[in-house]
Amino acid sequence: MKTFCFKLYKAKRNQKLHKQINAAGLTYNYCIALHKRYYRLYHKSLNVYQLQKHLTKLKKIKRFSYLNEIGSQAVQDITQRIDRAYKLFFDNLKRKVRTAPPSFKKIKKYKSFTLKQTGYKLCDNATMLFFKQNINLVAKANKTLSKKKKGSNNRQRAKLALARLHKKINNQRKEFHWKTAQRIVGEYSLICIEDLNVKAIQRRFGKKISDLGFAEFVNKLKYIAERTGSKVIEINRFYPSSQLCSACGCRNKETKNLNIREWICPSCGVVHQRDKNAAINILREGLRIACSMKTCGRDIDHSGENS
Repeated sequence: MKTFCFKLYKAKRNQKLHKQINAAGLTYNYCIALHKRYYRLYHKSLNVYQLQKHLTKLKKIKRFSYLNEIGSQAVQDITQRIDRAYKLFFDNLKRKVRTAPPSFKKIKKYKSFTLKQTGYKLCDNATMLFFKQNINLVAKANKTLSKKKKGSNNRQRAKLALARLHKKINNQRKEFHWKTAQRIVGEYSLICIEDLNVKAIQRRFGKKISDLGFAEFVNKLKYIAERTGSKVIEINRFYPSSQLCSACGCRNKETKNLNIREWICPSCGVVHQRDKNAAINILREGLRIACSMKTCGRDIDHSGENS
């Protein structure tokens, strides 16, 4: 495994990162306080899994909104580090080694937090919503057009400028789709995606979904995959990917509510991040479909059906 070290300067572009580090420091101190209180009351160490469940519930409370600043895995890593420190402390006590329990840290001196997997971005402005990015320019062009006299050459030029702006936004979206599709197909030979009901989602979320252009992206993904030998399998839209526990398979129907971003499995107690858990289930279902097609001696076309 390779480790890279970068120096980050205190600049406006790093404000989100500094905010996340401060949130990690607050989380660390809160966990230490809970451990001390629990030991004072029950004379034993607080279980790490109980602590993680407790923190997951606290994320819904406004007072503890800082827990949402960092990823769930970063919060879990903090609890695990504290748990290891307390175990070492108690082991040292048994061996009569001079030791001290984990203590509070000054927030301004807290320097880091841990992300256990790749795929994170620290920039706050990275977006695929190209229309939203250019919304001020579009509003300005529309305002300019509305002020021009109908039938005049100035109105025609303003109309052409607005059309060019929309064309530019469309080209930005297309370029992003093509580059992303080529990168995914270049890295993976089997790609599993959900067959989303885009029209229903558009009715609920409006312009944001239209701006993403998901259906156009899927078409480009299938087009490139077909020419490179990769397989794209679409999972049935009624498959409960976000409701199933990827650890034990238990179905939790309460997670139908899209506002629930994290949940605890009522069967095995594992803490799930909604999107990551759904992605694992989609991959497993896609692999199952792929294996069943091969077992039956049939090939798979790029919609996941028989060829």
